Amino acid sequence: MGVLHFVSTGRQTVDEFAAICAHTHPYADLIHIREKGKTAREVAAFVAALLRVGVPLQKIIVNDRVDVAAVYGVKGVQLAYHSLPVRAVRRSFPDLTVGCSVHGSEEAKQAEQDGAHFCLYGHIFPTDSKPGLPPRGLDSLAEIAAAVSIPVIAIGGIHAGNARRVLEAGAAGVAVLSAVFFAADPVAEAKRLADIVKGRG
Repeated sequence: MGVLHFVSTGRQTVDEFAAICAHTHPYADLIHIREKGKTAREVAAFVAALLRVGVPLQKIIVNDRVDVAAVYGVKGVQLAYHSLPVRAVRRSFPDLTVGCSVHGSEEAKQAEQDGAHFCLYGHIFPTDSKPGLPPRGLDSLAEIAAAVSIPVIAIGGIHAGNARRVLEAGAAGVAVLSAVFFAADPVAEAKRLADIVKGRG
């Protein structure tokens, strides 16, 4: 049984994002606030909005902003190459679940050594989020999943039509952005994905 992560798109207002999460969060294991251009105060507003619509603290992951994650007591933080080091965050904030974005098997092995709880790898399929960048594909996903023992979560161009292939390649779960947040019916898409990832579909 896999895990399902929803990730904010960076292209919706806090109210639009929270309104969709209000109805879709029961289907997600974790919801990432990934708003790269925003200040700590603005990211905090996203956390507050999710809490207002009933998303549990234990489902919220904040990208990059360890300060916001720690102050609000959310589940964890997702670190990128420009973020604080995994080891330092684990040492200073032992209660936070720490995810790490990786781009190859060496990075994944390093993240595991440094104490990351999971890694995010992509983009697997072509995606509007990364125009002009070739996707990394299922073979490289399988290679990374085999190289580490921590869960590898696949991201990038994933939707209900291809999620099963990602899990079959060895991913422990999938992370989706536009598949849910730009869907004509976000709840139906969230349910469909959850059924596949949880082995019910």
